[in-house]
Amino acid sequence: MRESYRAGSVKWKGFTLTTVHAKGSARALPKSAGRGDDAAERALQAVLVSLEDSKAEDIVTIDIAGKSALGDYMVVASGRSNRHVAAICDHLITDLKDEGFGSARVEGLETGDWVLIDTGDIIVHVFRPEVREFYNIEKMWAAPDMEEGTLH
Repeated sequence: MRESYRAGSVKWKGFTLTTVHAKGSARALPKSAGRGDDAAERALQAVLVSLEDSKAEDIVTIDIAGKSALGDYMVVASGRSNRHVAAICDHLITDLKDEGFGSARVEGLETGDWVLIDTGDIIVHVFRPEVREFYNIEKMWAAPDMEEGTLH
């Protein structure tokens, strides 16, 4: 059985920050409090292990439960080239099937610039670094919550 991949968490200014380490760097994004969906947690664990096994870089996990109906988590990672991105995604799709999570919906695998894999609970984006920098979706999802027009 594979080793568990564990991200660190810490409280900061009212947020729970989840830190994922990749190639000696770390980034933290706000994580929603109080979730216990075991299937989503197991799927997230399988995704993170597969991405690490495939040498994906700069892996970031964002908890989107309660913020979006798209899923519970979004995972963003990079591959060094189109071929590396495609290989990471092929490996992830196979691993998810092998772990019993069924067939994921996949977009963009042909070009390998930006591949989206939707498992239902987890949305995975794998980019080439230049494309990831251009779209910067982590920044969009890490934006502070808006309530009645004020920032919290």
